[in-house]
Amino acid sequence: MKKFTFTLVFLVGSVWRLSAQDTIPLSFQEAVKIGLSQNIDYQKLLNQQEVLRMERLNAQFNHLPRFNLANDAFRQIGQQFQQVEGELIVTNQVNNIITGRINANMPIFNGLRRINNTQAGKSFEDAGKNGIERAKQEVMFNIAQQYLQVLLDEELYKISMENLENQKRQLEQIDGFVEAGLRTLSDLYNQKSEVARLEVVALNAKIQWETDLWTLAEILQLGPNVLPKPESIDLERKESEWLNLPLEELYLTASSERKDLRQIQQLENANKKMLAAAKASYMPQLNAFFNYNTFFTTLDERTFSNQFFTIFPQRSFGFSLTVPIFNNFENRAFVTRSKMEFYNQQLDKTALERRINQEVKLAYENFKAAIKREEATQVQLAAAKEAQLAISERFRLGVSNFVDLAQANQQLFTAQSDYAQAQFSLFFQEVILRYALGVLEVQISNESL
Repeated sequence: MKKFTFTLVFLVGSVWRLSAQDTIPLSFQEAVKIGLSQNIDYQKLLNQQEVLRMERLNAQFNHLPRFNLANDAFRQIGQQFQQVEGELIVTNQVNNIITGRINANMPIFNGLRRINNTQAGKSFEDAGKNGIERAKQEVMFNIAQQYLQVLLDEELYKISMENLENQKRQLEQIDGFVEAGLRTLSDLYNQKSEVARLEVVALNAKIQWETDLWTLAEILQLGPNVLPKPESIDLERKESEWLNLPLEELYLTASSERKDLRQIQQLENANKKMLAAAKASYMPQLNAFFNYNTFFTTLDERTFSNQFFTIFPQRSFGFSLTVPIFNNFENRAFVTRSKMEFYNQQLDKTALERRINQEVKLAYENFKAAIKREEATQVQLAAAKEAQLAISERFRLGVSNFVDLAQANQQLFTAQSDYAQAQFSLFFQEVILRYALGVLEVQISNESL
């Protein structure tokens, strides 16, 4: 009795807290929109995508020359060296100097490194885009799972309350039978015990519903004291296009539609290009250069313009050839690291392909099993209703005892709960299958998910 009282107090407090919160009606599409805007991992991927875009642009612009402009302004105090009429004169003076430099450098041949880096950058960016699309589907999948769980909890709570109200009416009926001498006090006490038990069942259902509501609010990253109120969905079973396809076609669909598989394929291609770029370090490097240098000094009495732009400018241009001979195994270490990353990416792709086939097969089989389960529980519910009506009538007439009635009521409640769970499970199994195939759409209505 103490345990029941504590549970009752706890639920009353929970209900009060729930009523004190701000509840917002929320369709599934709105929930996905909020989830995408608030999900931290998804937002990090968007930020990372900007980095990948800039790295791709950097690789493309590396085909162009590099230009740099520099100048220095400084003062020298002490011995100054001057060449006058073939003699080197040393004086102790203060010399103010201004220098200017323009440098240009352009690679002509570097073992196709620039081309491979450009292609790798494009593949990395495409891989990031596919990763974002898969992340969208993952956010949607997680929200759908919790969204449906909340609706199921609400339905189970309604079933519990309906069952409780029916048993309360049954209690009033038995109380009248006892007063009329048609039933014993033991039947009355047994029914009171059953009503108390069902009150606890309803309380637990209410607590579970509220708990899952908070979990959904956390997934959506709603503000404090804000709870979602999911809108109902149409659970009527419709013919699924995926059940009419053989498993082989489903495998092909997943292979072409799964964004994470496309992502890892792009990463494999990018790492292959990076390996080719790393191997370019073994080859000679040919670059073209141009340098322009000039300066001004206060040791010369001529004007700044005359010195800086007319007398002292120097220009140099040409080609530089670098042949790698021995670099302390730096190039070899770079190539080995790139090769390891490429091989590991191949292993990840093989593992993902195998996992996709397993996920598709499991989702397909579970979907078919969920259909059979929903059909079986529907028959179970219809039979439980007929049985409960028949035994209730027999109990009213005094033919059946209380044990038969209580068992029939319990079977009806179990059948109602099982059928509700089977309906939501069937609905979600199709979501799981579409997620495994990679065709789970983000823009979706509450009626079809």
